[in-house]
Amino acid sequence: MTDQFLLFLISLLANLFSALSGGGAGLLQLPALIFLGLPFSVALATHKLASVALGVGATLRYTREQPLERRSVGFILACGIPGVILGASLVLNLDGRVAEILLGGLTVCLGIYSVLNPGLGRQRRSLHHDRAGLLVGGGVLFLIGLLNGSLTSGTGLFVTLWLVRWFGFDYKLAVTYTLVLVGMFWNGAGAITLGLLGEIRWGWMPALIAGSLFGGYLGAHLAIVKGNRLIKRAFETVTFLVGLKLLIG
Repeated sequence: MTDQFLLFLISLLANLFSALSGGGAGLLQLPALIFLGLPFSVALATHKLASVALGVGATLRYTREQPLERRSVGFILACGIPGVILGASLVLNLDGRVAEILLGGLTVCLGIYSVLNPGLGRQRRSLHHDRAGLLVGGGVLFLIGLLNGSLTSGTGLFVTLWLVRWFGFDYKLAVTYTLVLVGMFWNGAGAITLGLLGEIRWGWMPALIAGSLFGGYLGAHLAIVKGNRLIKRAFETVTFLVGLKLLIG
């Protein structure tokens, strides 16, 4: 019971901050699973599956405020999920330490970029919806999906900032799409792939799922109540923490 409560608490905190900032649940949750005794591949698959509940919890709160646009949903899923499946298929056979260092440096740069652009993501704009813009935007989403399937932390943050920077979403809307689509569908595809090729620790799932659900809902509620300014600050904080964690290992 003590282990289950600890798992619930870790999951609750990790997913609350993730729902508020648009990614980064693996910053706390994945290292905790490894510390508690799971091998990396088992911990990654277990974390991915539990993170689906983050998307469910956030969806319950975010979509009450603003329904998602069907075209955007289909586009993000179609571009990202093939990359997720490919990345998850490769991760079990690769040493990802060099990639984690590179990803950590890039993640820190995301936070710096957001800090240096104070108006970024405060207001929604419509950008790059022509054919060329969609090709570039979709190609980058595929690459982020590849990272999402193969690495541990921070790729949701990439999706959030890319939706803000390239397509002109405000932070609140970008976080909504990230948590619903990346949280539920990208992570779900990665979890299924890793589960088929590896192993999931099913006995730990109830506590992790409960924490993800409550954390996702509470984080989404705070984001809606406080608005884009708090979300932007949370995004910048979490990008620095995730980036440093990836760099340090």
